[in-house]
Amino acid sequence: MLSAPVLLLFASSMRIVSGADWCYQSEVTCNHTCTGPEVWGVVSQHCSGKSQSPINIVTRRTLRNNSLTSFEFIGYQEAFHGRLINTGHSVQLDLPSGMRIKEGNLTGAYKAVQLHLHWGKDGGPGSEHTVDGEQSPMEMHIVHIKEEYDSIPQAGKDRTGVAVLGFFFQKSKSANKKFDPLLNALKYITQPTNRTILKGVSLEMLTLPKKNMTKYFRYDGSLTTPNCAEAVIWSLFENTVPLSSKQLAGFAQLQFSTGKQMVQTYRPLQPLNDRKVYYSRGHLAQLSSVLLITCVLVSSALSPSPSV
Repeated sequence: MLSAPVLLLFASSMRIVSGADWCYQSEVTCNHTCTGPEVWGVVSQHCSGKSQSPINIVTRRTLRNNSLTSFEFIGYQEAFHGRLINTGHSVQLDLPSGMRIKEGNLTGAYKAVQLHLHWGKDGGPGSEHTVDGEQSPMEMHIVHIKEEYDSIPQAGKDRTGVAVLGFFFQKSKSANKKFDPLLNALKYITQPTNRTILKGVSLEMLTLPKKNMTKYFRYDGSLTTPNCAEAVIWSLFENTVPLSSKQLAGFAQLQFSTGKQMVQTYRPLQPLNDRKVYYSRGHLAQLSSVLLITCVLVSSALSPSPSV
């Protein structure tokens, strides 16, 4: 017969293994045991895989890939009304049909499904991916799936079924007015499962100018929350989106399913293992422009002056 302490331990283990209440490390407390990132592997075996996300991108070890062309963004400039939800883990904006991405060395068109964000505390470090060890205050993911699929779980069964565009945020002195509609709507979704309709926004408003979206990092990875399916083609843009300290702090008014303040909503970094990280030819184009200007200046300096 099992003793009381053993039965308690067994019951706790069963609760963790159920995985119904996975959480971020910031939610884990002594009096509330939820399934934190270190043991997400018991929620889904995918979370213990060898191609997990997020990762640290070491820029000097990235490999140039001329096949990583600019993306074609379809419907990104069109205003829409979308459902904004407090999922209990993040804020998510459901995207209407019609938005697509092509090119960028993708095998075909991917349709946008939703976007969500990961952030820190009071504007502190909060991105999931890091670049040369530096963690940005926030990171936005626009999630796309292949056109033939109807949902993320369905696309997650395909090794290249999901394409995520990642955007890093940086703290700025002035507010980014384009984010005001989203930020103003947060007060309506402070509690988990709360939802509201976000009106008159476009993906173009919430991302970067198109000219700043040619330089990006690419690698194969996973979803960053359970079930952690290794089915994601990641494209992380080098240029950053500005938000003021006050705007970044505004996300802390949301609450987790546990009732705690929703902060530090990011998964710890995962090993790169034998994967490669590539960078787009936008980097090459920039380098070529610099070299061209240098060559012109040198040529002009060496050319003989015209005779009078």
